[in-house]
Amino acid sequence: MSQGDMGDKRADGRGSTRAGFAVLAVAIRREPWIFTLSTLGSVLFGALTVADAWVLGWSTDNVVLPAFETGEVGAGSLVAILALFVGVAILRAVGIVARRLGAGIMQYRMQARTRRAVTRQYLSLPMEWHQRHPTGELLSNANSDVEAAWGPIAPLPMAVGTVAMMVIAVGQMFLADLVLALVGLLVFPAVIAVNVIYQNLAQGWMTRAQQLRAEVSEIAHESFDGAMVVKTLGREPEETARFAAKAEELRDVNIRVGRIRAAFDPALAALPGIGVLFVLAFGVSRVLSGAADAGDVVTVAYLLTIVSFPIRSIGWLLGEFPRSVVGYRRVRAVLDAAGEMPYGESPATGGRSGARLDVDGLGYRYVPDQPLLEDLTFSVEPGRTVALVGATASGKSTLTTLLTRLVDPDSGQVVVDGTDVRDLAPGQLAAMVSLVPQTAFLFDDTVRGNITLGADVGDADVWEALRIAQGDGFVAALPAGLDARLGERGTSLSGGQRQRISLARALVRRPRLLILDDATSAVDPEVEGRILAGLRSGLAAGDGADGSTLVVVAYRKATIALADEVLHLEGGRIADRGTHAELLARNPSYARLVNAYEQDPDHAGHPGHGGEEVRT
Repeated sequence: MSQGDMGDKRADGRGSTRAGFAVLAVAIRREPWIFTLSTLGSVLFGALTVADAWVLGWSTDNVVLPAFETGEVGAGSLVAILALFVGVAILRAVGIVARRLGAGIMQYRMQARTRRAVTRQYLSLPMEWHQRHPTGELLSNANSDVEAAWGPIAPLPMAVGTVAMMVIAVGQMFLADLVLALVGLLVFPAVIAVNVIYQNLAQGWMTRAQQLRAEVSEIAHESFDGAMVVKTLGREPEETARFAAKAEELRDVNIRVGRIRAAFDPALAALPGIGVLFVLAFGVSRVLSGAADAGDVVTVAYLLTIVSFPIRSIGWLLGEFPRSVVGYRRVRAVLDAAGEMPYGESPATGGRSGARLDVDGLGYRYVPDQPLLEDLTFSVEPGRTVALVGATASGKSTLTTLLTRLVDPDSGQVVVDGTDVRDLAPGQLAAMVSLVPQTAFLFDDTVRGNITLGADVGDADVWEALRIAQGDGFVAALPAGLDARLGERGTSLSGGQRQRISLARALVRRPRLLILDDATSAVDPEVEGRILAGLRSGLAAGDGADGSTLVVVAYRKATIALADEVLHLEGGRIADRGTHAELLARNPSYARLVNAYEQDPDHAGHPGHGGEEVRT
């Protein structure tokens, strides 16, 4: 790290003191009563610590020195001394308990509240925001950044209490002996100077250490999440080296901070001792000259050792500020991201029948000046099935995310039953539209838990959804049936079985608009045909109403042929539309595309790919 960089970081460190107090102010406003309790406990501890000095001085003047003169110690005097020391010790212990208990409760409450707020934001922010932020960074925000943000709460009550202790102690020093107090307080400028030097040297490195913690977390999560790629390509040494480089940089920064602390902590501890020596040396001469009592000298010397502690405790508090400010700013960046996808207040309409879908002038781009979708316009009547067909990177999956409002378009609108999806109230779109992605994600839960996701759904409805998804057979064969645990990401199931559980999860909610993004790619063509046939018949609303509207991203001819209409996407636009047979007859580009997919092993499917076996 260059000297210029460190200069900037030192400036940031000096600014972090003000920012650190601002972070603490947030916690104090949130937990005023707990803060008051812990502060009162700390003040009580500080006052009773100072009282020890008074008891020591009183005992010296009224018991110890008279005993040397008379050679006798009265029983009453001993009882008085014992009562004073025990009483002070008990009250001081009460102060310690109140201080530590209050600080702990306050710190953990703030951490829990912030973690809940961060997680709530993660779940409410659009997918577009998540795509710009690595998962490791998000984990760091919710864990180490939250802990760092509220780290100064632990030493805060002690620092506040020791300030009171310092004021009381200094006042008592002046009451005991003005001259000795002035001599003793000469150590203050030296102690303050040492703290300032320590802050300036350490804060920049502490800030860098917190940033590196997030970077280490990002690399670790990326390596673990991509374990299959790493192992199959033999990249273990390279990934290990990549992680080791960042971890070693974090180690070096932490060692640098430790060296600074190791150099200055002894200096901070030694300075009060030097001040006590000066007080004792000067005090002896004053006692010999009759200008001071021995008890006053002892009191001032002891109070001086007490006064040095508040300064050091404040230094501990300030030393936590760089990490706190960095962590809080990173957390705040997440919380301030709210509102990137505003909602309206309109309710969903249309009852239980299929939804009408209108897409008007839709446009979207991931990179400026590189449009992926342009002026996309089409309609799907209630109860109809439409297939989206296009080459790779033609925007099919992006279109499904726009239809379900995981992201908002750059232009145009998506309208469901006459209402722009951006005008719907929160939760209204999810109540009538379901998306089943190609990559099925399952939780480490039971089959029932993965399908219902905690919703109040009876087992009969769960089995019906599994029947339509052609998953009831293999689920019934599991030892525990619906209560069988599937493991992390459903690793106990094959790819086709995971897709059918994911499809049943959508079906059990009886969506009015169901969107399948190649959601049956891992099953056999025969099984896929039964699933799609089941969707057309099983999603019918009955009583003459239209069944659910179905939008399918498809590759196989058999799947496409089941659609009422096919939209051929090409170059971000709808190049042609019609039935599968019509497009085959009149559109050579479409015919080449679907015939190529049929011959492509990545899309054609393989015997047994989606079979009923359960992997062990």
